[in-house]
Amino acid sequence: MLKRTFEILRVVITIALVVVACVYAGIKLMKIQIVDGEMYLSMSRSSTSAEKTVYAARGEIVDRNGVELVENEVSYNVIIEYSFFPSDYETQNEIILRVAEILSEDGIEWIDDTPITFSMPYEFSDNATDSEISKIKDELRLNSYATAENCIDRLIENYEISDDYTEEEKRIIAGVRYMMLIGDFSTSIDYTFATGVPIETVSKIRELSGDLDGIDILESYERVYALGDVAPHIVGYVGPVYAEEYAELKAEGYLISDTIGKSGIEKAMESILRGTNGTNIVTVDSDGVVTESVSEEVEPGNTVMLTIDSDLQQACQEILENHISYLRDGILTKTDSSTNQELDFSDCEAGAIVVLDVKTGAVLAAATSPTYDINDLLEDYNSVLNADGSPLYNRAFDGLYRPGSVMKTVTATAALAEGIIDITTKYTCSRRYNYLDITVNCTGSHGSINVVTAIQKSCNIFFYQVIQEVGLDLFLEYETAYGLGEDPGLEISASSGYLASPDTFVNLGLEWTSGQLLQAAIGQSEVAVTPLQMAGIALTIANGGVRYKPYLVDSIWDYNMTECLEETEPEIAYVIDADYDEVFAPIIEGMILAGESTTSATYYASNETNAFLAQFSTDALPDKVAIKTGTPQASNTATQNSTVIGFYPADDPEIAFAVVIENGEYAKYTVRKIIEAYYGWTTEEVELENGMMESVIVTD
Repeated sequence: MLKRTFEILRVVITIALVVVACVYAGIKLMKIQIVDGEMYLSMSRSSTSAEKTVYAARGEIVDRNGVELVENEVSYNVIIEYSFFPSDYETQNEIILRVAEILSEDGIEWIDDTPITFSMPYEFSDNATDSEISKIKDELRLNSYATAENCIDRLIENYEISDDYTEEEKRIIAGVRYMMLIGDFSTSIDYTFATGVPIETVSKIRELSGDLDGIDILESYERVYALGDVAPHIVGYVGPVYAEEYAELKAEGYLISDTIGKSGIEKAMESILRGTNGTNIVTVDSDGVVTESVSEEVEPGNTVMLTIDSDLQQACQEILENHISYLRDGILTKTDSSTNQELDFSDCEAGAIVVLDVKTGAVLAAATSPTYDINDLLEDYNSVLNADGSPLYNRAFDGLYRPGSVMKTVTATAALAEGIIDITTKYTCSRRYNYLDITVNCTGSHGSINVVTAIQKSCNIFFYQVIQEVGLDLFLEYETAYGLGEDPGLEISASSGYLASPDTFVNLGLEWTSGQLLQAAIGQSEVAVTPLQMAGIALTIANGGVRYKPYLVDSIWDYNMTECLEETEPEIAYVIDADYDEVFAPIIEGMILAGESTTSATYYASNETNAFLAQFSTDALPDKVAIKTGTPQASNTATQNSTVIGFYPADDPEIAFAVVIENGEYAKYTVRKIIEAYYGWTTEEVELENGMMESVIVTD
């Protein structure tokens, strides 16, 4: 009986519990449907939102006249938006592979900087750096001794890349996965799959958008080097953000898909050119309607105006290359007076020209030969890197040369400024000169001459005697005053060079001897300066001792060049405190006489060689030119370089210039051409009264 009572009680309790549960469920359902019905209806109709980066246009680079050297063109990027990308790896992998196939069909490369080869057996890429290899191992949490195969296997495992794919397909997916990993792919950072995609491919991807969830097309900008062969060493170029530098750059707001300045002005002015990306909010409603609103405005980069004149730059490049060609091809020849043998200039293949604004220090032209086109560099870096003559070497700013007799202007400055000599002081040159236990020679027997004639005739023995009075310490002070052996402070890389001294000899592992002081006075010994620094010597003399700091950036403008935001003010780097009439006037007089001696005023067409040389005659210029030439020995070899510095017009200078010809001669023959190019003058042949022809300059 008791047992039956317990059974009935258990049934009643169970029924009661069921009833209570049903009542509770009913009340809960009523709350959901009636009390909170509107809220849940709204939630069912809620939208999905995501941030979308709007890329800023990079500022352009123009020459001093506004001619575009670097500009932008609209391009298209294929991106993956995190918020709309499927959540499961299987579907994601299918979409990644499908997009890669579309790009591959059209010959488009997608971003894959994974430092592993694309085919089995997998190895770390030949060009992969140690830091890149270490990074992939760290990101995948592998030991330091892990192989490339281990890395691919870990990516396949982590992202569930199916064995149904071919090995090639697995590698494609794994590479994209790794790039997404290091690119911090997230709700706030889209992944850029490919850049610079043509509109035809864009159309294909858009047509398949219904099957490619998360894939979108983003309008961007592609860097275009409109005049890629104009001052490429100065302009520079942009490149991708490499994985090894991303960790540092992302703190500055860069994305792994961004481009960044790699050299030249593109690198030096990165913060000015870059601009600031904007952000839009993309919202997709439950019914599929897409809306987009601006969250942060995009700010394009600012435009950089250079001091370079693109016309003058191109002209100087042509002048330089033509001169080298004349020497190499035997059009310009010279006979060695000591052997009576014609000199061989077949190895002449390089040089540099620098032109400065005397009144400001602005660099108007800086030509280097051999040179290159930035577009060729970006298309095939190794071919330019390995080309004959090292075209990537910026000889104008980084090339280190003995200046030769150009240095005699500095020696003269030290002696005149310190009162050691004056314009009446004379030394005798008998072609040979004995100093202690050595005998040194001169280019001629000049007799008793003063500093003016010594500069005009480039007499070595005059300056051998002068430097003994000046001394090394004082001489070094004046070399430094002229900016030699000093960092020029240019916006881009430029060598400081070095000066002949006991310390320099120790650094070079050489022994300093007493005769080195004499050689230093005439620009020999172990002194190395750049063409830019040589042009600075000419500028300083032209200004009576005022040396301006050279610069390349004229001004900063807004993107559309409607407003000048900043303008470079000329900066005096140093002033040689010396009386103009007593110090610089004699030096300039000697340089003017040297200019008049460049070539004879008149050559006739009856002599083919002389007719050719007529085009180089500085006597044909409307005003006098001041120059100083040099023929320095090149790097302790029997080979000689040729140098010239100068300014024009001599009585009211506007430009200063320097030219270096490696393994060559007659740098002075470029002077007239440089001046003509600056003023836009042309050369014509006119008939003289005797029926002969003369080369003249047309200035109108």
